[in-house]
Amino acid sequence: MKRPIYKGLGFLAVGLGAVGAALPIMPTVPFLLLAVYFFARSSPELEQKILDHPHWGPHVKDWRERRAISRRSKTMAIGAMATGAVFTWYTLGHPWYWISVAVLVICGSWIATRNE
Repeated sequence: MKRPIYKGLGFLAVGLGAVGAALPIMPTVPFLLLAVYFFARSSPELEQKILDHPHWGPHVKDWRERRAISRRSKTMAIGAMATGAVFTWYTLGHPWYWISVAVLVICGSWIATRNE
């Protein structure tokens, strides 16, 4: 009974990760980590498909094996969030850009302080 639920949640996490790949303010790898967690409990083939992906697989494997995010990935993530905040400032203006700034400060601080 739990397998279909885990599989559905895995697909939802992959979908959110795909959105994160296109939007600078939203992360990708954390959603893929979540998807791998759900697929490990429902579909090992789908789990392996994410782990074998040429671009995202190494990031997921690094987290799994070392609980680490590379410095380059941290810099890119924080830079993408900063770009999203600037984009929000230009497109939506005050007060909406404060949401992006809050995400940048909270998530960026968390990302920057994680072990490498």
